[in-house]
Amino acid sequence: MSLKVGILAAGITPDDLLPEFGSYAEMFKRLFKRAGYTFEYLTFDVRDDDFPASAKDCDAWIVTGSKANVYEDLPWMRRLKSLILEIYKADLPTVGICFGHQIIAEAFGGNVNKDPGGWGVGLHRYELVPDTGEVGAGMTGFTLSAMHQDQVLVKPESAKVLAHSPFCPFAALQYDDRILTFQAHPEFDVTFETRLVEHLRGKPVPKDKADQALEGLTLPSAATDSTAIAHWMANFLQRGE
Repeated sequence: MSLKVGILAAGITPDDLLPEFGSYAEMFKRLFKRAGYTFEYLTFDVRDDDFPASAKDCDAWIVTGSKANVYEDLPWMRRLKSLILEIYKADLPTVGICFGHQIIAEAFGGNVNKDPGGWGVGLHRYELVPDTGEVGAGMTGFTLSAMHQDQVLVKPESAKVLAHSPFCPFAALQYDDRILTFQAHPEFDVTFETRLVEHLRGKPVPKDKADQALEGLTLPSAATDSTAIAHWMANFLQRGE
């Protein structure tokens, strides 16, 4: 039986890019398909108050990114935090990305806010904590697309740090064997990240930050480790299968 993955869509691709690249939920589906996984999916647009009837409606869950800020504390965000805790109590695996990474941290008592260092944009390198062997044999870190000015400033006590960088000390977190989260975006490939940075250049991403990111993104060697992270996430979501 195929794993039923519930995608809790907290945001949507910018209108100008949506026709070409699809939604964040569709990007996750493409990423897992490229990595060789065939899951069944249910998508819930939680920002529009579309929620599952139960934490047990799916076998595993993904919380996507969003342009919203966790500290806005909107009603749908409070409901999402409650659902995250219900899923955790139901012992079902969850993956959180960017906004998902942040709101899960908030749900477990962490603190999220704008980082004093400003925006994290473009390809970022993260170092793995020693003995974190899930990514791949011999890998000491990974590169992913970043797009955020908020991040986890105080991690929950229950969260274990798996990856970090000088800019983002809590780049990947794990809560027991039930929740795995990343600040950066494995679902964003270099082409989409490039178009997104161009789209947001100067509004709201500062032009100097955007230009620095674009310089790296347009190098012939520009690449992400999205496939390796997809395997890591898929194995985590299939825990207990």
